[in-house]
Amino acid sequence: MDRASLGLYGEGVAERHLVSRGCRILDRRWRTTLGEIDLVADERGEIVFVEVKTRRGSEYGPPEDAVTAKKRAHLRAVAAAYLAANDLGRRPFRIDIIAVTVSAPGESVRLAHFRSAVGEAD
Repeated sequence: MDRASLGLYGEGVAERHLVSRGCRILDRRWRTTLGEIDLVADERGEIVFVEVKTRRGSEYGPPEDAVTAKKRAHLRAVAAAYLAANDLGRRPFRIDIIAVTVSAPGESVRLAHFRSAVGEAD
């Protein structure tokens, strides 16, 4: 599985996880000139922006470690752009990280969901 396919696979795993928990998916891979957000969902009236990180194995550490301070700032900017573009500025929202680790194709998958992982000032 190449890197792009692995990323899409992880996003699919994350989407199924969110839907199983009652979320409604609003957008997938939403793009703006500022960048992209992997998934946007609605969970009981709260907008949930989701950054999905997927890795094969743990050789380079857990996937969530790839969300650096620079990436967090980027996610905040893209979330603000989404809210503005969709006239949702007054809706509550949060930014989550879903980390997916795939040991091998067809084998075990580990998912870790970090709710409100990106705050206003981190």
